[in-house]
Formats: sequence, C-alpha cells, structure tokens
Amino acid sequence: MSETLPSIGEMMAATVPMARTLNLEFTEATPERAVVRLPDQDDFHNHVGGPHAGAMFTLAESASGAIVLAAFGDQLSRAVPLAVRAEIGYRKLAMGPVAATATLGRPAADVVAELDAGERPEFPVEVAITREDGAVTGEMSITWTLRPNS
Repeated sequence: MSETLPSIGEMMAATVPMARTLNLEFTEATPERAVVRLPDQDDFHNHVGGPHAGAMFTLAESASGAIVLAAFGDQLSRAVPLAVRAEIGYRKLAMGPVAATATLGRPAADVVAELDAGERPEFPVEVAITREDGAVTGEMSITWTLRPNS
C-alpha cells in the first residue's frame, strides 16, 4: 500500500464507528481472506467473562466488510456494497481475544460480471470466529450485494 492511500483497516476504522468503539484490529485484508481481531476488553464482556455476542457479531461482520472492500474496492465508483442478511452460530465459549477470518463464497469475477450485465449481484461471505487456541467459537454467513449507483 502506498504511503498516501489508507489501508482497508484504516478506512474501516475511519468510516465504521463500531469498529473504532470495539478497537478492532484489521490484521489482513486481501480479496482472498480478511482477518480481524477483537482484543479482550472488560467493557465488552458478557455475563460469563468472554466477548459479548454483539461484539462477536460486529467482529465477524467487520471481517466480511474488509474482504468485500478488498475484493470490490475498484467497483466503488459504480456500486455500493451493502450487507443484505446474516446468520451467526455461537459454537463454543469464547474467552480472551478472538479473531474472525472471512472468505468470499463466490469468485469475485463472477460477481463483477453480474454487475457488468446490469444486475445487482448477491454473494456470500463465510466467517469463522476463533479463540487464540484455534478453537472455532462461532461461524457467520453474511450475504452482501453490490447496489449499482443511480
């Protein structure tokens, strides 16, 4: 990344207040994979001392947004990315810092081809939330769209 262009993590922190509020750390953002870390913070704990479900949802959604920006940032002049729907499953107790790893569920080229054809493409992003020991504590499937600009 050049010194004059902000990273995806910097852009997310600047434009998404919840990312700043939760002190999310954007450690990787490529069109193939995005990784975002939620530090262990008492202010965002639940009743059992781990990260609150809402914080984990925001973590996963933010990872999905980072990969969407990495994969489709070159399309922002003609379309806006929007989350359409999401489903999350909490699998194991999360304690301490957790990380969310997002991957695209469709090839980016296929999504852009639909946009080129005048369609409003939808595409899934799959996210795994893990503890530091590697255990999967949650999984999210979020559907995004690229809404063409009017």
